[in-house]
Amino acid sequence: MNLSDLIEEYIMNAISDEQEVELKRSEIAQAFNCVPSQINYVISTRFIPELGFYVESKRGGNGYIKISRINLTKYDFLKDLIEKIGRSMSQSVMDVYLRELLEYNVIDEKNANIISAALSEKSMLQVDKLKRDQVRADMFKNILVNLI
Repeated sequence: MNLSDLIEEYIMNAISDEQEVELKRSEIAQAFNCVPSQINYVISTRFIPELGFYVESKRGGNGYIKISRINLTKYDFLKDLIEKIGRSMSQSVMDVYLRELLEYNVIDEKNANIISAALSEKSMLQVDKLKRDQVRADMFKNILVNLI
């Protein structure tokens, strides 16, 4: 598990008991022995409205990050995710989305593993390297449309 995954897990655990949590960026960075920009990266890529989160941030010495869960319907969640994907998607971004789909119980772990394997770099070896992310995005969106 990489550092971003660990930070995400820490924040998710803090949120799991409540719909809203207020955290200090500097305290999280100190706990994980990393720079605050690493915390910013995790929040800006994994705690976004399309994935059901609202983030309020105040910078500075007494700065904080307030993360709130937004209750989305399955339809809204999938529709927003399809729009967010755009024309291309790397495998690492797809993995983030699959984790979110699991967390919101949109798919189960078995189906997440099947999707991940089917759209992995290894499965795309016959696809031109420059087009893999586009093909992955198209296929992933098609799967999501069929979940709606």
